[in-house]
Amino acid sequence: MKPALIIIDVQKQFTPMMSTADQDRALEMMNWSMWVFREAKLPVIRVYHTDPEWGLTEGSPGFAFHDSLKVMDDDPMVVKTYGSAFTKTNLDELLKEKGINTLFLCGLSSVGCVLATYMDAASHDYKAFMIKDALLSHNEKYTNNVEEMFNAMDLETVMYMLDIRAE
Repeated sequence: MKPALIIIDVQKQFTPMMSTADQDRALEMMNWSMWVFREAKLPVIRVYHTDPEWGLTEGSPGFAFHDSLKVMDDDPMVVKTYGSAFTKTNLDELLKEKGINTLFLCGLSSVGCVLATYMDAASHDYKAFMIKDALLSHNEKYTNNVEEMFNAMDLETVMYMLDIRAE
């Protein structure tokens, strides 16, 4: 297994549209997920959505990731215009260059872009997992359903798989 963490669309323009009931927990779990992958010296890849019709372009205020996320400037960045992070982007090429074959997904929306990327991963020969409690949508019940239907992994299990121990 050669994994990477993919953080999808946690942008300032979209986070206010997400359920506030689970937003703090999800953002915290995304940060913990990044910590786990960095501890294992594994890639953390940022995926951004752009849509000029909505005024969402690189450099616009809403394009940036949520302020609480501890992304790093050297985390590879993919910019997309479709739901799946694979559609008409360089994600597949980037993953293949790094020898990645397993994806751990978090971000938003659990019923939109994260789900589309998850479903598309197999057609690009990747095994994909969603990280439980590190997903958001406009409705927390929908997120819970996605996590259950697609057997999202809790972070403790991910840590075990990556042989990371919390100190």
